[in-house]
Amino acid sequence: MDNTLNFYQHPLSDNQSKNIGKNTKIWQFVVILPKAQIGENCNICAHTLIENDVKIGNNVTIKSGVFIWDGIILEDDVFIGPNATFTNDLKPRSKKYPDKFLSTLVQKGASIGANATILPGITIGHYSLIGAGAVVTKDVPPYAIVVGNPAQVIGHTNRD
Repeated sequence: MDNTLNFYQHPLSDNQSKNIGKNTKIWQFVVILPKAQIGENCNICAHTLIENDVKIGNNVTIKSGVFIWDGIILEDDVFIGPNATFTNDLKPRSKKYPDKFLSTLVQKGASIGANATILPGITIGHYSLIGAGAVVTKDVPPYAIVVGNPAQVIGHTNRD
């Protein structure tokens, strides 16, 4: 661990941001662009990309193989499972970019299972749970459990 930093950065990571909170861990093969903001006590696992217009709260876990694109906000205590996929453009075309990418908000305490796909411009509610492999096409209410393609509410959870 580099004692000049308040966070751990694996030597095989490419962190260009100075906006990293204390006690955060950044593992190998992670790329973080310069304007990204990451809170305290986060765990950013291997093979992850975090773009510029991204805000990540405190106590967030991002498992391996996740790309956090411009316009994505992860509030405190969020869990993102391995290979979960975020998108930020509803009509992507090669070399044609929107003036502004759609924003996706994952609210406090929400968990997203492995291989779930999250379409852009939606809100995932507080403490909701997205099942592995779900395709989320619309807002998810707080405390909802959603599964399937397209994701449908099958129950509710609490803060635990």
